[in-house]
Amino acid sequence: MTRKIIIDTDPGIDDAMAIMLAFNAPSLEVLGLTTTFGNVPVSLATSNALKLVELAQKDIPVAEGVATPLAAPQLPHPDFVHGKDGFGNINWPAETTKADDRSAAEFIVETVRANPNEVTLIALGPLGNLAKALELDPEIVNLVDEVILMGGAAVEPGNVTPVAEANIINDPHAADIVFTADWPVTMVGLDVTHKVMMDETLLQKIRAADSKAGELLYQSTQFYFDFYNKTFGIEGCFVHDASTIVYAMAPEVFTTEPGIVRVATEGVAIGQTIIAHPDKHYPLPHWQDKPQSKICMGVDSERLLAVIEETFAGAA
Repeated sequence: MTRKIIIDTDPGIDDAMAIMLAFNAPSLEVLGLTTTFGNVPVSLATSNALKLVELAQKDIPVAEGVATPLAAPQLPHPDFVHGKDGFGNINWPAETTKADDRSAAEFIVETVRANPNEVTLIALGPLGNLAKALELDPEIVNLVDEVILMGGAAVEPGNVTPVAEANIINDPHAADIVFTADWPVTMVGLDVTHKVMMDETLLQKIRAADSKAGELLYQSTQFYFDFYNKTFGIEGCFVHDASTIVYAMAPEVFTTEPGIVRVATEGVAIGQTIIAHPDKHYPLPHWQDKPQSKICMGVDSERLLAVIEETFAGAA
């Protein structure tokens, strides 16, 4: 049995790696991509998503979504991480296809309704499209199989502020809506993604294995590697978005803990994922009667990287 997924994305170099990993995974059936602002403006995210779909020769829709946060101030797009084109300034040829007529939220709702209890939503960027889908049809909480999102941090420091991870701080109000909705949420955050490192050797193997996308992934990730080297002094990059795809393929690679997640939406801690233990009680009501999420806290990094290598090798 394959797992049906919708990938909500802001491509983005690491998004491109994750999307191509999902396309190559025999256990996953990608029903469509929905796009959001984040790493790049939403129009560019849509353009890049279409390029990836064409490159993989997939006949699936790309639906454009939100362009701005629900309520928080919009942060600058991190072109110093992903390049102005989102793909490391490699000047990849323009797409030849067009986005779906439906909005991202409409596509999510219609697809979930057509496949009740079968669709997993995998979010690789800010969470505005999922929040909009909940606003459009609150009943989808009972019809989605699982929400797996790359974002947040439980005990690991943030990567945008001392406490906030990038995807969450980009739309904290939307994130709080998604975490407090009564559907199954799994958070694949910095607590695990900072434990997994992709190096040049694995990147070269992906380049050789995937004749369709390997060159784009290789060229664009050089820019990403350069950012990591200059910023952190490391040879390679953390595996953020692709870790989320691996969770959908092989959740046993991770260990999780239950937690009730709220997101700070203002002040110095804006974007922080604040996690309460389900069995503890607090004098303030913020976590009271809220659903539990699964928080990824441990990962077998060697096995995760092996899953990535094996999946791309299967595309050869």
